[in-house]
Amino acid sequence: MIDPKFAGYFSSDRTFKIRLDEIRWGGVKQDGIPPLRSPKMILAKEAKYLDDGNIVFGIEVNGDARAYPKRIMAWHEMFVDKVGETPVAGVYCTLCGSMILYKTEHTGVNHQIGTSGFLYRSNKLMYDKQTQSLWNTLWGRPVVGPLADKSIELERMSVVTTTWGEWKKRHPQTKVLSLDTGHKRDYSEGTAYREYFATDELMFNVPKLDKRLKNKDEVLGLIFSQHADKPLAISVDYLSKNPVYHKNVGDMDFVVLTDKSGAARVYETKGVKFTDWDRERSVTDVNGDKWTLSESKLESSDGKELYRLPAHRAFWFGWYGAYSNTELIL
Repeated sequence: MIDPKFAGYFSSDRTFKIRLDEIRWGGVKQDGIPPLRSPKMILAKEAKYLDDGNIVFGIEVNGDARAYPKRIMAWHEMFVDKVGETPVAGVYCTLCGSMILYKTEHTGVNHQIGTSGFLYRSNKLMYDKQTQSLWNTLWGRPVVGPLADKSIELERMSVVTTTWGEWKKRHPQTKVLSLDTGHKRDYSEGTAYREYFATDELMFNVPKLDKRLKNKDEVLGLIFSQHADKPLAISVDYLSKNPVYHKNVGDMDFVVLTDKSGAARVYETKGVKFTDWDRERSVTDVNGDKWTLSESKLESSDGKELYRLPAHRAFWFGWYGAYSNTELIL
């Protein structure tokens, strides 16, 4: 009775991969929190509404750099666009504190996703327009409906949480979301979800909490498709104190480089050991050789390249709710 489209999500012939009694209604209709589809972007010099300290989600796809301010995304929770000629969706779950960038095309099908209105373990469930299947945001997989048993998993892409000042300095030609979204909202910094972000209390229940960190302490979450059974969470506070951090998951060796804004980028190392970096662009390995940092890779002076790996921030409770077998570094 709230939204006729909801009946399609839960019809009796639907396949499901999660417990239906853990699904909660979030209080809105389908796309009641309206995604930004092909939103208007402006040049950095035109973004007079942003202060250098404002939080943005930064991406670069095939050289196309873009910034999505948290103050706007908190009202919309998703953008769907073509960036660097690649169809993508940036999905921001305000409740679990995660912005994840997905390539929406999988085996030749571009899935047109949106916001279902429902949650699973306080994590928004997406839907796709063609089949009305429900998708787990943190997993990137359909979990209820016709696609749930099709072994579909969207490819994760790199995104970084940083400040507008830091992103603009690194990418002076970046585009950024315009305030002209087609919707009327108070896009002031910190307005959306102010009370929720101000406490450690949850809005919706989850089956289990892990007290090694506070619920809304932030972690950098990493999950690699070749080691899907070995999720990893690293405390953001720990990374700020250890700006060059080496780690491996299975046979995947990588380094996490954290700049002064707290933005963490992850790169595969393939045996290279880094000892220092200026927290700008220059990284030094154990042999004293210099590497240049970009959004897509680390490149040595003699042309060697080490490519970036996807990672994103999340509230600890949200990451743990999706990956209870996670390793935690704190």
